[in-house]
Amino acid sequence: MELKSAVNLPVYNINRGEPMNSFATVMTLLRERQQFLEDIRHGVKLKPKLVNLFISSSVFFGIYGLIIGSSSSFLQAIFSAIKLPALYFLTLIICFPTLYFLNVMFGSKHSFEQYLTLLMTAMAEISVLLLGFAPVTFFFMLSTQDYQFFKLLNVGNFALTGFLGTKLFYDGMQFMSEKDADGQKLRLNILRFWLILYAFVGSQLGWTLRPFFGAPGEPFQLFREQDSNFYMNVIESLSQLFQ
Repeated sequence: MELKSAVNLPVYNINRGEPMNSFATVMTLLRERQQFLEDIRHGVKLKPKLVNLFISSSVFFGIYGLIIGSSSSFLQAIFSAIKLPALYFLTLIICFPTLYFLNVMFGSKHSFEQYLTLLMTAMAEISVLLLGFAPVTFFFMLSTQDYQFFKLLNVGNFALTGFLGTKLFYDGMQFMSEKDADGQKLRLNILRFWLILYAFVGSQLGWTLRPFFGAPGEPFQLFREQDSNFYMNVIESLSQLFQ
């Protein structure tokens, strides 16, 4: 008598292969986002994903930093290529413990690696989107000499890509919590608070690490004095642009 298996039952394949290089991992994220999140929820090959996402994000952020820094000088381009990845990863390092321990405290059963991989997934999406904006940024760098416009253009790029990346993270957190109902509503409120905190920390850290562009007519500076703040500077740039 032939034995029949329950072939109609949904079975998750935990032995699915992992791409062997960083670019392939990013392309898998872009093309198969739902499957990628499913991997994270089931803890499938998280270490290779973390390594590949970190490498690809560092390269993509570095390329965009190189472009915006080259609007000023060669030295500025080199250091912006270093400082832009540092901005994103330092923000992650500063804010991640708050997210992890608050979620664990209020009932989450997911591991440290799962949270970190999901956050690195959001970082990778931001870096890919910035890379997509790089030709536009390069075009305006060559075609206009208006420093305030160029600065605001990049602030807009960072804001838009950051919003889309954090939306992916928020959706991923909801997806991971679907089968972890205890305290889910409270953890989502904590997540909303954390995303606001993350945005403020990132903005202030970016202000601390500036310049990324280099002001016209000024000598190269690795860092600037900590006067004013990010938000007042954006308002000042807008007022100068529309004078």
